[in-house]
Amino acid sequence: MARLDAVLWDMDGTLLDSEKLWDMALRELASEMGHELTDAIRHALIGASGPDAMRILFAGLGVEATPQATTEAADWIEERVTELFHGPIPWRPGAQDVLAALRAAGVPMALVTNTKRSLTELALNTLGRDNFHATVCADEVEHGKPAPDLYLRAAELLGVAPEHAVAIEDSPTGSLAAEAAGCTLLVVPCEIAVPDGPGRVFRDSLIGLTHAELSGLRAARAS
Repeated sequence: MARLDAVLWDMDGTLLDSEKLWDMALRELASEMGHELTDAIRHALIGASGPDAMRILFAGLGVEATPQATTEAADWIEERVTELFHGPIPWRPGAQDVLAALRAAGVPMALVTNTKRSLTELALNTLGRDNFHATVCADEVEHGKPAPDLYLRAAELLGVAPEHAVAIEDSPTGSLAAEAAGCTLLVVPCEIAVPDGPGRVFRDSLIGLTHAELSGLRAARAS
């Protein structure tokens, strides 16, 4: 019988409505650099890890990505997002209820995010550390999403096989990472559309999502 051994959660745009805070910071950074952040560049940045995000940003703005310039930009973004992450961060609809229900059911959960540890720790003040048996951040693995490293590490920390876990994502980048790791994938888009694909199951929101539904996704994937 197919087992649901764990649920692996993306953070920005999935559990927390924090992409809007990143959007604010990135648009301010582009302005500091003398440019305007177009929607196309912003959409390309959603779900990207730090180094990839800087590469996408500089290329999109047509700015030379020297080591000094990218380091200064990354530091600027971290400082600004740190300011924005202080205090409660808005939740995505239904997220709190699903976390509480899965925790009550004893389902192991991990937070799997392309955000670095220092910022994730601030977000955990809103999310609640006790909801997760493990948290894995992009600066703790060799490669962030869309590589599978974060999901493989989370499964390892929980002591489960990736194929026995459901990953919940909102972005194309995160979806690719979860699939590459072998997880069953539930996609709940937030800021941008995620392409359909084999094995991808979509939901409009987390509202009403249950343990039984997630177990059913695992069973359908295994059949």
